[in-house]
Amino acid sequence: MPLSVQLGLLLALATALASVLGFLYKHRGAVESPDVEWRHPVRSSLVLFRSRWYVLGIAVATFGWFLHVGALALAPISLVQSVIAGGLVLLTVCADKIFNLPVTRREWIGVAMTAAGLAFLAATLEGAGNESHSDYVAADLSLYVGLTAATGIAIAFVARGRPRRADVYAASAGLLWGGSDVAIKAASGRFDDGLITAVLHPLTIVITVVSLAGLVVSARSLQVGNAVPVIAITSTAANVVTIAAGPIVFSEPVPGDPLGMFVRVMAFVLVIGAAALTPPPLPKEPQPA
Repeated sequence: MPLSVQLGLLLALATALASVLGFLYKHRGAVESPDVEWRHPVRSSLVLFRSRWYVLGIAVATFGWFLHVGALALAPISLVQSVIAGGLVLLTVCADKIFNLPVTRREWIGVAMTAAGLAFLAATLEGAGNESHSDYVAADLSLYVGLTAATGIAIAFVARGRPRRADVYAASAGLLWGGSDVAIKAASGRFDDGLITAVLHPLTIVITVVSLAGLVVSARSLQVGNAVPVIAITSTAANVVTIAAGPIVFSEPVPGDPLGMFVRVMAFVLVIGAAALTPPPLPKEPQPA
């Protein structure tokens, strides 16, 4: 495996830690802030920034975002996201040991499943891990990101009628951020043309709009649900979208023999399935006036 891909996977591991810490800090800030109002998303988002915990979470998450961009520029998207999916290990540890949040036995079992999935994945790296795989067909990318973002927005709209459905909001945010990550991967292939060219590319607008939409929806999910299951569901939705984009959008190779294909599929199932062990986030009781 080339050194560049190895570096990309190390950046992905650092991204996982930054993402988890950012999420947990944002959760602490979101629950102490006024409820997000869908009719006033910009104003509601600005109000969240009055919380120092939320601001700290955004700062940590932004640092993680830059690490993520670097990881996607250097390594295949499916491998990057599989490593980040392993961040569920860090989620349970950080939530329990640092933030004193309750972590169930099912969530700890997810740690073992994630480790097993990553071990299986390592056995199928040949061919997939030899380059970054940033090439794509514009029509395929547009359709994939468009459908993903539209689905995320649609289920967020449906959840408006069920204001305490934290799991639906979390899935919506994950889909939106997953679409954004796929667009980031596509834009990373433009870095060879210079940073300014990459920044001015139309994909930058897509990344910005979809990411900000995900930020608003995610804040609402953190306000109405418990931190660990909400974060796990958001991460799962995002990882499913981005891992699937590897072979679908960026033509990442898959093992040609049946055994290799089975092992790779099982790797992804185990890594993503770890989040499925997380119980649905229960709605928080409204605080008395």
